[in-house]
Amino acid sequence: MIAQLVLFAAIGIAGLLGLVGGHRDDSWRPVWALAGVAAIAGGGLVAGRGAWDLRASLSPFPRPVANAPLIESGVYRFIRHPIYSGLVLGGIGWGMLTGSILAIAMAGLLFLLFIGKSRREEAWLEAVHPDYGAYRQRTKRLIPWIY
Repeated sequence: MIAQLVLFAAIGIAGLLGLVGGHRDDSWRPVWALAGVAAIAGGGLVAGRGAWDLRASLSPFPRPVANAPLIESGVYRFIRHPIYSGLVLGGIGWGMLTGSILAIAMAGLLFLLFIGKSRREEAWLEAVHPDYGAYRQRTKRLIPWIY
């Protein structure tokens, strides 16, 4: 959890440094900025919908909430960890918006961290929900239809 917070801060700071550092004359800058805003908005929507779909089952900790049902509807039809996906997409978008390659790289590290965190979480989910294995077989982890 601390590593996750450190990476959030690093992504934010790297983006701010990208803004302060200025940009060279780059005709693609507006395109990257617009794509960054779209990625931030998309990430926010995915993470927000994931939180909404979980509602009472939502917890800041990866362990499943006691007696919580297995959620397979909403955005969980497409990915098993939409909140993680949305946060990574938002981090990538922030890097694109601010012109910070470092922020994008840190979002990549966040993605790797979430792979590890989701593996641990899935072991707990499988122990609590007998149907989790079948759900995992038909639903991608972090990127719809890909991974």
